[in-house]
Amino acid sequence: MTAPSPFRDRPPAGHGARLTVDLAAIVANWRRLAAQAPQAECGAVVKADAYGCGLARVAPALARAGCRTFFVAHLSEGIAARQRLPEAVLYVLNGLPPGAGEAFRDHALRPVLGDADELAEWAALSEGRLPAALHVDTGMNRLGLSVPEALALAGDPVIGRAGIDLVMSHLVSAEVSADPVNARQAADFVRVRAAFPGLRASLANSSGTCLADATHHDLLRPGYALFGGNPEPGRPNPMRPVVRLDATILQLRHVAPGETCGYNARWRAPGPRRLATLSLGYADGYPRAASGAGHALVGGVPCPILGLISMDLIILDVTDAPDARRGGLATLIGDSLDIDAVGRAAGTIGYEILTGLGSRYVRDYVE
Repeated sequence: MTAPSPFRDRPPAGHGARLTVDLAAIVANWRRLAAQAPQAECGAVVKADAYGCGLARVAPALARAGCRTFFVAHLSEGIAARQRLPEAVLYVLNGLPPGAGEAFRDHALRPVLGDADELAEWAALSEGRLPAALHVDTGMNRLGLSVPEALALAGDPVIGRAGIDLVMSHLVSAEVSADPVNARQAADFVRVRAAFPGLRASLANSSGTCLADATHHDLLRPGYALFGGNPEPGRPNPMRPVVRLDATILQLRHVAPGETCGYNARWRAPGPRRLATLSLGYADGYPRAASGAGHALVGGVPCPILGLISMDLIILDVTDAPDARRGGLATLIGDSLDIDAVGRAAGTIGYEILTGLGSRYVRDYVE
């Protein structure tokens, strides 16, 4: 269960919703995932502004806890991370954009190289002095060298000139432990790493840490699970919840049977109902797709979202919530509404809920 918001009795200032991020929970989740493979180093994926939780606060908290290796997606994210993590090892997952080598060098960033052109360009700049990772595609068909292409590079001096210090791949279906693609990818990756003796290897993402030892190797790369996402869907979530979203009730009203609410009159009252309007909407990252499907908690009572979610406002049916009052709070994420549950209600995944968290909220960090 999510701990009660320490701000529950404080009216949010400046914006009608408050996002609470529990840094201690992120650290606890990192330690729990690290314990899955004590023989390996546990890194952290902090791309997309640390999954919407705020890189500037999250990354230093993890570094203080002992995390030494971080992954981001873009060069700009790497530069922002370097400002907060002067001593960390920083890999940029999306590779080396043409002509970006000097920026990587100047900020001590390590590109994850995924094709021959990237490898050659970085090798020409590095001459063995600047580290990088080699990305091998074992089934995603997204980025990376194919397995045959990687095996063909075994013994090639370009690997040394490019400063390759890590070989990595990405699991396709780690969250489905019984999927045979996991075993096939693990076997292919074992072949690849054997071709590059002496180099560290990384395969396991969040869900991969929960698979067999064959996926663990030298460096774990958890992301989503650090921020409270369930790495084993269908099983109880072992991770501590990290984010909580509470919104102010701006106004209450009673409607008669047959009255409608919201754009396009998508909802019609089946009887006398009591409605509450909340001060947040899709401009704050709460998905419009949750219209008519999601709910919030008011005093612990589930209250359906009615009609279409607006840019800045959401309407709830609070008829059965006696604690609903003007200035009171409704919980959109928290308690029984974890990010995975919110994602399912919106027809999406918790990843999208997290990374879409808006910048307008009042943000509070708990350590």
